[in-house]
Amino acid sequence: MYTTINESGQLNNYATEPEMYLASYPAPEQQRRYMLQGGIAVLLISVLMLTALGVS
Repeated sequence: MYTTINESGQLNNYATEPEMYLASYPAPEQQRRYMLQGGIAVLLISVLMLTALGVS
């Protein structure tokens, strides 16, 4: 943690920043899993919206 003091004696604390790195492109297996998760999410939201529409 990095701390500074200004003229009026106030302390300012700054968090240490993590090192940056580049993300790697997802493998084909991960891409398929993401597509499956997206499909399930769309199905869930559709069912919830249709249920809310049907109840109202």
